[in-house]
Amino acid sequence: MKKYELMVFQQQKVASGVKKIRRLGNNSEFEQIKNYVQGDEIKRINWKATSRGKDLMVNQYQEEKSQHVYCILDKSRNMQVEFDHLSMLDYAINSTLVFSNITIKKGDKTGLITFSDKIGSQLVAEKSKGQMKRIMEVLYNQKTHFLDANFELLFESIRKTIKTRSLLLLFTNFETESAMRRALPLMRKINQKHVLVVVFFQNNELEEMAYQDFKTTRDIYQSTVAERMISVKHKIAFELKKNSIHTILTRPEDLSINAINKYLELKAKGAI
Repeated sequence: MKKYELMVFQQQKVASGVKKIRRLGNNSEFEQIKNYVQGDEIKRINWKATSRGKDLMVNQYQEEKSQHVYCILDKSRNMQVEFDHLSMLDYAINSTLVFSNITIKKGDKTGLITFSDKIGSQLVAEKSKGQMKRIMEVLYNQKTHFLDANFELLFESIRKTIKTRSLLLLFTNFETESAMRRALPLMRKINQKHVLVVVFFQNNELEEMAYQDFKTTRDIYQSTVAERMISVKHKIAFELKKNSIHTILTRPEDLSINAINKYLELKAKGAI
């Protein structure tokens, strides 16, 4: 947590891999209705309030400083694959810990949801001093389940519990296009109300296998299969992006830095 905090907040962005992104826009929330003065934007005139009196009235807004951010952890069987003695769920938990710390330090309200065949832990987004401790306690007890992920149940849970437009960082894994397509209609529905970022993993072992030196016929066969499986991952990422869903396809060791960069990018664009 401290390592990534230093990377983001102490001007080590370029050297450390965190991208410094110029803010392109801003989110604003309603503050008050006031009398029009020269220089106010015409599009902010409140015609309803103006009709009730003699003066021209305008809506005044202030920058919205606290957005709602949720990390959603898939605990299904697809998250059991291991890289360097850590499962995908382990990587997702570590990244959620780092990511949540950064978003809270940035002044955003941060929450947590876990799910597999049913909804697991739910932590409402807050930015209080004790929120980071609560997130740590929830993450400590998470384990992978051997059942399939129920995206329909996840959609219903989000619809009922998250009323404010939020950034949702979904840590999951798709090994086949058919698995992604089954979940796609529900992810599209989630993305209509929120800003959904789907995070899934590249397989380091497959990459090594795909680009190995050929010594035997078996090596050629393994390399061909590995290349096809890598291609599937990129096709999945392309399909998600085609449906306007933000996507992070990442090596496990780069997960935290890529998640933080996506968060900073979306904040800079005023997308959340």
